[in-house]
Amino acid sequence: MKTQRPISSDAEHVVLKFRPRTSAQPPGKREEPLRSTRPASVANDLSRYEKPREEPDNFRQRMLANIAALAFTIALTAIGIWLAVSIADLRRTQDCVLMGRRDCAKITVMPRS
Repeated sequence: MKTQRPISSDAEHVVLKFRPRTSAQPPGKREEPLRSTRPASVANDLSRYEKPREEPDNFRQRMLANIAALAFTIALTAIGIWLAVSIADLRRTQDCVLMGRRDCAKITVMPRS
C-alpha cells in the first residue's frame, strides 16, 4: 500500500529567531534601588481605602444574621449525619438480605405490662 504524504513547501517551514531579553542596565553596572521617601507607617495605613458609610452599622441585625447562619449550618450538618447513618443501616440490612439470612430486620416488641 502506498503511503500518502502531504506536499510541503519551504515557505511552510520557517524558523523564527528570538532575541534574548536584555535588561535596562548592563549586568556589571547596578545601582542601588530607590528608597521610598514616605515613612512606613503611611504605607501601612489603610484608611485611604475606607468608604464613608451612608448609615451606621446595625450590630443587632448582623448578630441575628450570624445566628441564623449558624443555625442553618448546624441543621444542615445534623441532616447530613442522619442521612449517612440511615444509608449505612439500609446498606447493612440489604447486605444481610442478599446473603440469604432471614433475621435481618430488627423487630422491636413492646413488653406487656
